[in-house]
Amino acid sequence: MAGDGNTLVLLPGFMCDADLWTDVVSDLEPRWRAEHGDLFQDPSIEGMAARVLAEAPQRFVAVGFSMGGFVAREIALTAPERVSALVLIATSAMGTSLERSAVNRRRRVRIADAPFRGLSRTDLRRALHPSRQGEEQLVERMLAMGARLGKDVLLRQLAAERVDGHGRLPEIACPTLVVAAEADVLRPRDETDRLATGIPGARYEIIADCGHMIPLERPETLASLLNGWLAQAVPAAARG
Repeated sequence: MAGDGNTLVLLPGFMCDADLWTDVVSDLEPRWRAEHGDLFQDPSIEGMAARVLAEAPQRFVAVGFSMGGFVAREIALTAPERVSALVLIATSAMGTSLERSAVNRRRRVRIADAPFRGLSRTDLRRALHPSRQGEEQLVERMLAMGARLGKDVLLRQLAAERVDGHGRLPEIACPTLVVAAEADVLRPRDETDRLATGIPGARYEIIADCGHMIPLERPETLASLLNGWLAQAVPAAARG
């Protein structure tokens, strides 16, 4: 597929689908087209990245949230000639710990042997800023995404372990924007600070009064950041 550089390939987080980006896309400037990467069929970050590359335009901006940020980094390192810019949102370069790997293995066994009951409301609320944890509309949107994706996707995404990527951050050569949230307990500031510091020339933005779910909690702020930064980071010639 040909690409004129105007396409943003949006890569969602764990058990999130395209609705994660709905409110962000509606505020993007008309020059940017949004496509959604498929992170639902592969049990590894590398497999997800390969599938996205097979389906994406020849030249594009990779925009990854949380788990999608790991995929976006893999894409930028695997096919740097195709990525005109990289946006990493509420993510890090931390590898999966041995303890977390063991927890995820036990969880996969339990889930595989039981009916799918969806995601935990308690866990989903924890991903939001404390001031928004009582907003049922946000929680319901998150629950609905998980319900649409279902048990098989949950099992595959739980199997997709992260490899520590800090050693390869200096290899990222494209313009990069790292976006973090002030009150993100899932990807705390020490992780996002280290990510942004490790990528040469990366711009680092921190969104106030926001938890982990930046695209749902602060879509207007995120869209504004994208509009402003992309206008500078992606040359007009690359946009066709």
